[in-house]
Amino acid sequence: MAATTASKRPVEDASENQVRRRILDAAFSAFMEKGYADTSTLEIAKRARVSKRELYALVGNKQDMLIACIASRAERLRVPADLPEPRDRTTLARILENLGARLLREVSDPTVIAVFRLAIAEAVRAPEVARALDGTGGETSRTAVREIMTRARSAGLVGGNPGLMAEHFAGLLWRNLMLGLLLGVAERPTPQEITRRARDATAAFLSIYPQPDA
Repeated sequence: MAATTASKRPVEDASENQVRRRILDAAFSAFMEKGYADTSTLEIAKRARVSKRELYALVGNKQDMLIACIASRAERLRVPADLPEPRDRTTLARILENLGARLLREVSDPTVIAVFRLAIAEAVRAPEVARALDGTGGETSRTAVREIMTRARSAGLVGGNPGLMAEHFAGLLWRNLMLGLLLGVAERPTPQEITRRARDATAAFLSIYPQPDA
């Protein structure tokens, strides 16, 4: 009997994960179409074809769903576990170019831009959207860049405050692109444009922050 129960558990877990994914997809779709404040848990449950009880059991309340939707996309912004250590300026440049391109590619995704627009539109009625976006998605990307800067400083490749250097690099990377994307007056950059922008931002950053004298 115990063996039978154990064999059923993975199947049940897989089924629950599928339903949870369906709920989050339904929630994200509803948030984009109707706005966060005007979307009810009943609406999400209907779209996901689940009961409200199942919805709360597998995901939680509406804010939990919002955070889960953002967190699933923020995972792609973390520093890869196999990232090489920045032992020299050439390696550091390659790391920054790769990370910069990754941030541009992921954050400029239309679904991510849609979440930013949602946060702006709901700023007054539902400020928790902006807090969730900044606390989950925004902090993930900032942490990724700060971690690289911390490693580079520890290796004696740059000098400065890692947090400030991370902000400076982000400014060089994005310039006015994010505003253009939010306003709908700029196109998502092509892979070639992303590569060029990441390379130019890295070159500018390293010229501003030379290697400290030993």
